[in-house]
Amino acid sequence: MGIENKIREGYLYFLTMTVVDWVDIFTREAYRQIIIDSLKFCQKEKGLEIYAWCLMTNHLHMIVSV
Repeated sequence: MGIENKIREGYLYFLTMTVVDWVDIFTREAYRQIIIDSLKFCQKEKGLEIYAWCLMTNHLHMIVSV
């Protein structure tokens, strides 16, 4: 019996995404732009609603729903 992870409509989720070994890669503009472009794509094409987000040097926090 496995654990099912489901994103459910109408719920808010607090997400934290980290870089392996906490490397400071988001100090470079090119890497920050990749994250921003990916979030915009998910908003437009996947229905992601972003209420708040904070991109740090080695991780990202977001409050989202679908």
